[in-house]
Amino acid sequence: MNAQGSLIIVSAPSGTGKTSLVSALRSNMPNLRKSVSHTTRAPREGEVDGVHYNFVSPHEFKVMLQKKIFLEHAEVFGNFYGTSREWVADTLKQGYDVILEIDWQGAQQIRSQATDVVSIFILPPSRQALVQRLTARNLDQEQIILNRLEQAKEEVSHYTEYDYLIVNDIFESALAELKAIVTAARLRTAKEQAAKSALIKQLCSGS
Repeated sequence: MNAQGSLIIVSAPSGTGKTSLVSALRSNMPNLRKSVSHTTRAPREGEVDGVHYNFVSPHEFKVMLQKKIFLEHAEVFGNFYGTSREWVADTLKQGYDVILEIDWQGAQQIRSQATDVVSIFILPPSRQALVQRLTARNLDQEQIILNRLEQAKEEVSHYTEYDYLIVNDIFESALAELKAIVTAARLRTAKEQAAKSALIKQLCSGS
């Protein structure tokens, strides 16, 4: 019998390296699944519908919101993002761990609905490093970068709401810390007792 998977939230200001860390984590942990959010944001160069995001129109998003399809949703920089409630529930039941890359607004919504959630906040090593990373990726115009830096102050102010803090200075070290947290969540007694019930019964009976 498979234990139900763990639900893991990862939040961070734009440019911190959250997406790169989660991508590397998934390649190291085959039991981990990443939720593909629905968004009204236009696709960036190289992004594939259904892989990076499920791209929908504002009208489609509104209809889905009315039908309560989303486990959480938020507006970020004028665009809407939402996580499929059904997909998360089904994937957890199959025994997979699910990781959500969402902001603090979505994290608050999920915590109000579920207590068995592991939440991680990722920080940049400095504001200067954040500026450099946002500029180096060449995805946004200067004004958008300034908006993201301003928004970062609001996002970071919510760090106390999370279970764990990771500083993404040296990528390999941050990845190792992230992997340790996810592994620890998977090995919690309440989850593993179902998967290891036969072993526990054998050891306790002495037969």
